[in-house]
Amino acid sequence: MSDQDLGTRLKANLRTLSWLDAGRVRVYAAMILVAYVPMMVKVFREATGTVGSDFLAFWGTGRLLLSGPAPRVYDLASEHAAQMAAGTGQMVAYVNPPPFLFLAAPLGLMPYAVAWIVWALAGWAIWFLVARRALPDAGAAAALVVLAFPGAYLAASHAQNGFVTGALLIAAVLTLRRSQALSGALFGLLVIKPHLALLVPFWLAAGRKWTAIAAAAASAIALCLASLAVFGLETWRAYPQSFEVSQYLMNQPSAEFFLRMCTPYAALRVLFGTTVALYGQAVITVVTGAAACLYWRRAPSDEAAGAMLLAATALASPYLFSYDLPFLVMPIAFLIGMGHREGWRPWEKTLLVLIWLSPLATRAAAIPLGLNLMPIPAAILVGLVWTTWAAQKGTAQA
Repeated sequence: MSDQDLGTRLKANLRTLSWLDAGRVRVYAAMILVAYVPMMVKVFREATGTVGSDFLAFWGTGRLLLSGPAPRVYDLASEHAAQMAAGTGQMVAYVNPPPFLFLAAPLGLMPYAVAWIVWALAGWAIWFLVARRALPDAGAAAALVVLAFPGAYLAASHAQNGFVTGALLIAAVLTLRRSQALSGALFGLLVIKPHLALLVPFWLAAGRKWTAIAAAAASAIALCLASLAVFGLETWRAYPQSFEVSQYLMNQPSAEFFLRMCTPYAALRVLFGTTVALYGQAVITVVTGAAACLYWRRAPSDEAAGAMLLAATALASPYLFSYDLPFLVMPIAFLIGMGHREGWRPWEKTLLVLIWLSPLATRAAAIPLGLNLMPIPAAILVGLVWTTWAAQKGTAQA
C-alpha cells in the first residue's frame, strides 16, 4: 500500500470514525476511569502532604466558621492559622462570596484528609447524577462517557467547586423546558461564583424566559439575604478584602498562573500582554454572548439553546480554570445525542472525541508548551452546536 493510499484511508477513517461504536466507547471510558484511580491517589497524597490543595481554602474557612466570628474567613492571618492544622505547610486564600460559606461550613467538622475525600468524591457523584440526564436513553456507554469526562477528573483532583457550579448550570439548562421557575432558581444559586453566569441573564432574555429571570433574581437575592442573616453584615463588609488577593494574582508577571487558566484572556495575555488580552477577551465575550442569544432563533429545543449557552460560557468568561469545566459535558452530550438520532456529520465524531479529551490534554500541555490551547476546542464546540441547525434542517428537508 502506498503512502498516498494510507493517507486516504486514514483521512476517511477520521472523517467518520465509524469503528467507534458503543462497545468500544464503554471499554475506553472504563479504562480511563481505572487510570484515574492511581492519579487520584497521587493527587491525594500531594494534597495531604507538602504540596497542599486549593481545598485548603474551603476547609480552613469551615474551621474558622466553627470556632469564631465569620468575618475572619477573609482575614489572611486567620486563614493561615486555621489551615496550618492540615499539616501541609501551605496556605490558599478564600475568595468566594459569603453565600458559599453554607457549603464550606460543614467541611470544618471533618479532619482535612477526610473532608478532601468527601468533597471530591461526593461532588463527582452529585454532578454525575445531574449530568447523566443530558443523555438519558443512550445506555451504559453514555453513563461512562459522562462519568469519565476529563473535566470531572480535574475538578476532583483540585477538590475545587467545579462540580457544584457544573451541576447547577447543567440542571438549570435541563429543567428550563418543564419549569422556568426551577431553572431560574438554580441559575440564581450561581451567585456563589457569578462569573460563570455572565451570559445567563442575556440568554434568558433572548429566549423570552421572563419567569426564569424573575426566579433567578429572587433566588440570588434570597441566598445573599440568608448569608447576611446567618454570617452577619460584617462578613459582607470583609468580603472586598478578597479582591486584593485576586488583584494580586491577576497582576503577577509570571506566565505560569495564566497557563493554568483556560480562557482566551489568559491565552492572549501570555502571548501578547495585558492590553491585547483585555480587548481580545471583550470582543470574544460579545461575539459568543451574541451567538448564544441569537441561537434561540434556530434552536430546535430549550436543551439545544442551553448547549449553546454552556459552550459559549467556556469562551465568554475571562476568569476560568480547567477545574471549572465539568459543565462542558452537557453540550458534548447534546451533540452525541443528536448524532445518534440524526446521524453523524463528517468529522463530528472525531472532533467530539478531541473536545471530550481537551480539558485534561490542554491542561497537561499548557506549561510544557507555554500555550493555553483550551479556547480552540471550546470554539470548535460552539461551532458544532451552532451548525446543528443546518444539519437538522437538511434532515427535515430530505
